Amino acid sequence: MNVLRRVMCSQFANKVTRQCFIPKHRSSLDRQYSNSRLNILGIETSCDDTGCAIINGNGKVLSEVVHSQNLVHLRYGGIIPDIAQDLHRIHIEPTVSKTLDKANLTMEDITAIAVTLKPGLPLSLAVGMKYAKHLGRRYNKPIIPIHHMQAHALVARMHHDISFPFLVLLISGGHCLLAVVQDVDHFQLLGESMDCAPGEVFDKVARRMKLRNVPEFSKLSGGQAVEAAAAKATNPHMFKLPLPLSEYKDCNFSLNGLKTSVLYHLHRKEVEHKIVAHELIPEVNDLCAAMLMATTRHLVHRTRRAMVFCTENNLIPENCKQLVVSGGVACNNYIFSALQMLCNETCYDIYRPYPKLCTDNGVMIAWNGFEKWKKGLDITTDFSTLDIEASSPLGESLIHQVRDAKISTKMMKIKSSI
Repeated sequence: MNVLRRVMCSQFANKVTRQCFIPKHRSSLDRQYSNSRLNILGIETSCDDTGCAIINGNGKVLSEVVHSQNLVHLRYGGIIPDIAQDLHRIHIEPTVSKTLDKANLTMEDITAIAVTLKPGLPLSLAVGMKYAKHLGRRYNKPIIPIHHMQAHALVARMHHDISFPFLVLLISGGHCLLAVVQDVDHFQLLGESMDCAPGEVFDKVARRMKLRNVPEFSKLSGGQAVEAAAAKATNPHMFKLPLPLSEYKDCNFSLNGLKTSVLYHLHRKEVEHKIVAHELIPEVNDLCAAMLMATTRHLVHRTRRAMVFCTENNLIPENCKQLVVSGGVACNNYIFSALQMLCNETCYDIYRPYPKLCTDNGVMIAWNGFEKWKKGLDITTDFSTLDIEASSPLGESLIHQVRDAKISTKMMKIKSSI
């Protein structure tokens, strides 16, 4: 009976979603953006990837190029801002030029330049901003400033019929937050990270576990290595890890305590096995699995509360319930599978961008610029008003309202197989 109910609910939601996606009206800008002569150039340099892409007036990606610094920073055990800036400076011009060449276009064919200005590493952001201004002045092109996290939230609309409003869970190396996306420029923040984001925890723990010393993990990011190691676990329940913020009835996230607990178990096992130098503890796969399960429980627990809050406050229509999961950690299939189970229980449709669009890239910046152009938002030729912001809140904060609601939510059983 429950299976039948979920199927009927999903079919109904899909039907209404398609209806909700039909635009109510089209302005002169809407008519203009669909013109094939429109081309939005997107530039992304918020962290350690130099990304560029071009999207035309039909929302089609004409070309995309990403220069990754991942292998360079792996040698240092983390991102070094000065090195990231130097590499952006070296690769920004050839990355943009290659993107134009792949699309068989020149800067004269570009209508506007979308560029990430916030949030991110200041030294990295500055490279993208300065180069965008240089192109804007030289070729007389307007610039569309982009909020990095808003771009992550909206890029799933490229390939899925996702109507406004929808709930979004953004999980990456620098962020972990829940928000309702009411429109391209209207975000309502329900919860945010109070300390470490999931990707940051995975990277730090993977480095401390010395997973890079395993040949098959040597070229993977920390999060990828943790997921791959967890898949090899034989006893994921060996380690008991706490559920973060279990007594706090809000939608905020905290993973510092979980990280400390994992590192404690790791140290205990290293002492027990007399581990030295490059060696790994024999139980490393099980510890990775335990950490991944605990992180997933935390994400699911807060997301469920956000769903209840949205229902009780009419933030998302009952017949258009949608969850978008984006950001680099959204590529983790174990986490996404658990969120799918939650959505099956709550009659939500769940979406995530294609894996290459979950990590930092120029496509999501160009797409956000495309959606802003469509609505005539933030398009400027006064470059003196543009500046970078290392940190930036995501829209209107409803965090206190969520906390005051004191919503109790039941725990969902998470499968132990990774």
